[in-house]
Amino acid sequence: MPDSAHAPLLTNPVRIRSIGCRTALGDAAESVQALNQGRVGLKPVPVHGPDGGEEVPLALRGEMANVIPPRWWDDLTGFAAEIPGAGWGSARRPVMFTSSNYGIDGLYSLGKSRDARYAPWATAHGCVQQLVEHMGWGRNVFLYSHACVSAQLGLYQAARFLDARLADEVLVLSFDYVGPFVAAGFHALKILNAGWPAPYADRETGSIGLGDGVAYAILDKEADGPQIRAQALYNEMYHFTSNAPEGAGFQKALQEMAPLPDPGNFWIKGHGTGTLEAGKMEAETLHRLFPGRPLVSWKGSLGHTLGSCALVELALALEASRLGTIPGTVGSGSPCYSPDVRTASFTAGNYDSCLLLSNAFGGAHGAMLVSHA
Repeated sequence: MPDSAHAPLLTNPVRIRSIGCRTALGDAAESVQALNQGRVGLKPVPVHGPDGGEEVPLALRGEMANVIPPRWWDDLTGFAAEIPGAGWGSARRPVMFTSSNYGIDGLYSLGKSRDARYAPWATAHGCVQQLVEHMGWGRNVFLYSHACVSAQLGLYQAARFLDARLADEVLVLSFDYVGPFVAAGFHALKILNAGWPAPYADRETGSIGLGDGVAYAILDKEADGPQIRAQALYNEMYHFTSNAPEGAGFQKALQEMAPLPDPGNFWIKGHGTGTLEAGKMEAETLHRLFPGRPLVSWKGSLGHTLGSCALVELALALEASRLGTIPGTVGSGSPCYSPDVRTASFTAGNYDSCLLLSNAFGGAHGAMLVSHA
């Protein structure tokens, strides 16, 4: 196991000029309002989509279907068309794509049907190339995929580019849509099942939900928007799917944030999928390092938006701050693994920053501290 996280504290401000997302509940404002109302976007859906199977909790922006172009294509291109700015993909305006599956259900459909028309959508490169050509962007693009910390990784790399003056501004675009291949994989591990997720709840059986999510952020050094103050990445390299049993990875990633000279009065947007072991390790480690800081997770409503979750939830966190109320942990209830877990909404005005966390298969961890303004 590595000794420490790789966590440069940014010496120059990296700002978020513009940000937005879409979930099963709508855009960022609609999603935050729904979360504050306690609405659950998850619905019971056959795990294999049109091919049936056990019903599991999914929060989708359209019905699962094996079609050409993919069922998510119009949704993604419509969202991308609303991203402000010009010259994306040029030498000084690179695009960082992040996703954990890049439409891998195109590969699933190709293997199942042997229909060559699915081939352009069957690889990460193919999906991105289709989008770049459709949008008329340049070829200065980068693809990142590291399970559920993918968006954290893309934001980290974008900040490094800006800090090193390798770019004037960077677009980070993340998208993950649930299909039969992805849903069936989590179902085979028995963490996606007929149960409903209850993040951080101390209960007998754990379960997650999955959700569609797409988000973007434009980062630069000149804007007056929210500031990314610090970032940390750490990978335990312990196992293909599980964390080290003593929870050392959570500790090592988070301890990089503990010594900040002035972290401000922050709340915590945790990863919190609804699994038992990881939820317990995360909640207990946070309580030990940052006691009294409010901890929430929104995956009990939105589902786990996979590799896009960090960027989707960053957009929601900043929108919640703007609207003045931080949603609580929808779908959960006491007893919880930590007294810091908030199940009810709370006032944003008491806080100036948010610590956003992501965890992934194999013990990968990402964290970033973002000032609201």
